[in-house]
Amino acid sequence: MNAPAASSLRTLQHLIDARLITPDSAPGLVPVLAKYALSISPEVGAAIAATGLDGPIARQYVPSAAELTQTPGEQTDPIGDHTHSPVKGIVHRYPDRALLMPTQVCAVYCRFCFRREAVGPDYGGLSEAELETALDYIRRTPQIWEVIVTGGDPLILSARRLEAIFNALDNTAHVATIRIHSRIPVAAPERIDDALLRVLGGAHKPVNLAIHCNHAAELTPAAVAALRRLRKAGIMLFGQTVLLRGVNDNAETLEQLFRGMVAAGIKPYYLHQLDRAPGTAHFAVPIERGQEIIKSLRGRLSGIAHPTYILDIPGGAGKVPVGPNYLHGHSGSLLVEDPHGVTHTL
Repeated sequence: MNAPAASSLRTLQHLIDARLITPDSAPGLVPVLAKYALSISPEVGAAIAATGLDGPIARQYVPSAAELTQTPGEQTDPIGDHTHSPVKGIVHRYPDRALLMPTQVCAVYCRFCFRREAVGPDYGGLSEAELETALDYIRRTPQIWEVIVTGGDPLILSARRLEAIFNALDNTAHVATIRIHSRIPVAAPERIDDALLRVLGGAHKPVNLAIHCNHAAELTPAAVAALRRLRKAGIMLFGQTVLLRGVNDNAETLEQLFRGMVAAGIKPYYLHQLDRAPGTAHFAVPIERGQEIIKSLRGRLSGIAHPTYILDIPGGAGKVPVGPNYLHGHSGSLLVEDPHGVTHTL
């Protein structure tokens, strides 16, 4: 007889039973869980066990009392989702692309999430009528060239519901490409099953999947197998990483991660500066430090493994690259610094 499948950890008692927190620490975490959702999938739980309770995976998912400390400049909506939402479930910040958010539920909840005030099982997702209104906004907005399906995590939805969304986007002539943002392939790879692959691979429009992954330890054998199945289904894979103190804020860790991504078929796309959501200051890395780290990888890491270091300007003004600058003007000439730190005159 097979052993029952492991379940996600969703309560303080679950964390105590899994020995991820001590009973003495639980009372201090009650207000954290009252405010922010908790879910740690079996795959993430195994990665925590492999890397330790003080390791980079635990830090991303196990709640901390530090989340109750807010600092100046933190915002409940740090990238302006609400400001740029013409109808429920749509965020339209850029002329040629729009976010479609059919659910606010995730398989796992990151302790640094920029939407942490608006995700979790208490928030659910769009009703059928609300989803139809959101899709109708896309249909009647011809400048939308790309639809980014996000949330929450859209791959938490059933294959049937995803198929309905994809069919609607397939049948919208001006939508040329579909992008999905998800943690599922690394956090709950068992969900990448035949039914889901049939939906993702069956779309007539190109489907790009942006996978959130912050540490090489998240690329478990099960995750790599799921990524292989996605690639075989014709899905293009891109990687999104958040620069996090105590998780990946050094060149060696990021080099290992980006090499692991490429080896698994993921193109590192963005390295995000942390968005200043409430209670996330303990994860923050100064931009200057991020620039130093990215600069140190130039020349020792293949170009296909380099993401763009990006800042999402608070308030919804948009994303801008904030990587190091190698070109400088001086006395009418241009000076360029090579990957070894040597300056040349152009």
